[in-house]
Amino acid sequence: MKTIVKSTLAFALALGTAYGAFAADFTKGTVKKVDAKAKKVTLMHEDLKELEMPGMTMVFRVKDEALLSKLKEGDQIEFVAERVDSKLTVTEVK
Repeated sequence: MKTIVKSTLAFALALGTAYGAFAADFTKGTVKKVDAKAKKVTLMHEDLKELEMPGMTMVFRVKDEALLSKLKEGDQIEFVAERVDSKLTVTEVK
């Protein structure tokens, strides 16, 4: 019986981890400034639920500087922000 419980728990944890890897929460925001030289973007954003952060205007690093070429001041976007090396970083944009 213990083996079945352990196997079920391991499966549930693996499934949850896999689901979390694909279930990124996108947040709405407005591009206020793009700083390609510093590889940063300033966004006015709604609440970042996964980071437990209220809506505000702030500067983010970008994971891939190619994202910056897609952004211009005034754009309405949806993005994913994560902590990468303790820095708030935009990892996806749509």
